[in-house]
Amino acid sequence: MSMFISEENLRFGTWQAFERIVARLLAHEGYDGIRLVGQSGDRGADMLANRADKRWLFQMKHWRNKVGLDVADQTLEAMRIYRAQVPVIVALSGFDEKVRENQRALMSRGVPLQLWDTKSLIERAERLSEISVINRKPRDYQESAIRSVIQVYNEGRKNALVVMATGLGKTFVACEIVKRINATFPVKILVIAHTNELVYQIEKSFWSFLSKYQETVVWNGYEQPGQERLEKADAVFACLNTLADYIQRGYELPQFDLVIIDECHHVGGQMYSRILKDTSAGMENGPFLLGLTATPWRPDDVDITDYFGDPLVSVDIVTGLKKGFLSNVDYRMYTDNINWEALGTLKGKRFSPRQINRTLFITQWDDEVVFELKKVWQEHSNPKAIVFCGTIDHALTMRDRINSLGFCNASAIYSQTSTGRIMDPAERNKTLCDFQDGVIDILCAVDILNEGIDVPDVNIIVFQRVTHSRRIFIQQLGRGLRLSKDKEKVIVLDFVSDIRRFAAGIDLKDGLSSDDGPSPGNPVRISLPHKVSFRKVGGEDPNTESFLRQWLEDVAAVEGAGEDTSVLKFPPDIPGGRV
Repeated sequence: MSMFISEENLRFGTWQAFERIVARLLAHEGYDGIRLVGQSGDRGADMLANRADKRWLFQMKHWRNKVGLDVADQTLEAMRIYRAQVPVIVALSGFDEKVRENQRALMSRGVPLQLWDTKSLIERAERLSEISVINRKPRDYQESAIRSVIQVYNEGRKNALVVMATGLGKTFVACEIVKRINATFPVKILVIAHTNELVYQIEKSFWSFLSKYQETVVWNGYEQPGQERLEKADAVFACLNTLADYIQRGYELPQFDLVIIDECHHVGGQMYSRILKDTSAGMENGPFLLGLTATPWRPDDVDITDYFGDPLVSVDIVTGLKKGFLSNVDYRMYTDNINWEALGTLKGKRFSPRQINRTLFITQWDDEVVFELKKVWQEHSNPKAIVFCGTIDHALTMRDRINSLGFCNASAIYSQTSTGRIMDPAERNKTLCDFQDGVIDILCAVDILNEGIDVPDVNIIVFQRVTHSRRIFIQQLGRGLRLSKDKEKVIVLDFVSDIRRFAAGIDLKDGLSSDDGPSPGNPVRISLPHKVSFRKVGGEDPNTESFLRQWLEDVAAVEGAGEDTSVLKFPPDIPGGRV
């Protein structure tokens, strides 16, 4: 029985697979904070990880020739750039003698350079236990979901749907389901996600739930394993576009026992239909089909229950908050930039969000945001924040204004914009590591952190980016809702000028306050730690909330409305003093 690390896998796989195999080894050995950063512009670092309160930096060379002194020099320079304490060079074909001599000289000066070759990697893998030790057990609602899916799987049903809000651990649930099914009878699984990055993230999540004898393969826009590797792998993690294109070109997929679709609210399009038809997933003679999503809403008429059935478990964000599965939340919606005088210019009986937003809101108020953030900073003993911005220039402006007040260390972070503006990968990855380690206190984020970044100790979220997607809003909010040690609550400062966001705030407040009165056998009113308030910079603003409630005829409909949908009503009487 071969391990996931073997000379064949290391030598004949891609360089990306080589890096991921090493990352999986580190995860099994107990390293945390593992981040693959190798790409153009990484400035000598392929992977970062933490162990024993030290940052380890890995430079990996999937070369046929031995590594020379130039790579050692690059690694030491990268160690300085990334502020790492332990440098490691991992070389497929080993090292020339000058590198070994250099290592001994560096060791004598207190620089702990480590050299790992194929032989040492295999030896490390042989010392591993068969299964990683997972420190945490499923929470009650996760255990219920796991058992429910396994029950219908064992009963012969062919599909299941799990709906869990961001931060509640739906990927953990999927991993545990696969682990328990594998314990009875090994299955070959296909996991599908809609972006390359998400594919890598999910594969990484599964590492600790698979035995060291189970091989994984990534199949996306960066890696194209051949048919032999696809047949051999126990778990295939594929990108939607890559998989659909493979089928479109007439190639035959391996046989799978279990197909998992992450963010399955995307199902319904032509590519997913092609894949489900080809694999027969969810059909009588096909593999079991499991759908996972935090946000089961779609802008069209597609009903995902047609593919996965009704949810076996559904834990929305309000339920997660009420039952303590998510962090306590103090949500503050700011109304200072509502231009009440502009209401007098609106004519007619019904208005679209586009009309309202253009008329009602004054959108530029960065200084007030920064001063309010500084005040809130004092409410936490160990504050850590994300500010969601709309553009790179806005993120840089917010970074500079925050830093000018001197109460914390802020940094801007983004990936790539439609205009081609790119943040240097080395800078981006170092920023994420510094944020995780506490060197940076605030991230001013543009186009990342919506999905895929786990930052459970974030306890302040600031919204300055208008998003008309309920799904993205929930994902952004979820960055702060994860539970963490010593985290009492997350404070959300919402400065977004969009009528649908106000509707979302009212809907959240109503959801949290419902069903909290006396119940049979429990005459005491429950006191929830959560709070949703409408505020001005100087304090609470209940009058605006009252007015908005009159305005929003159907809160749920407004929250999910399109730009030009007429779902708002104009109150017959505007409160005195407003216009």
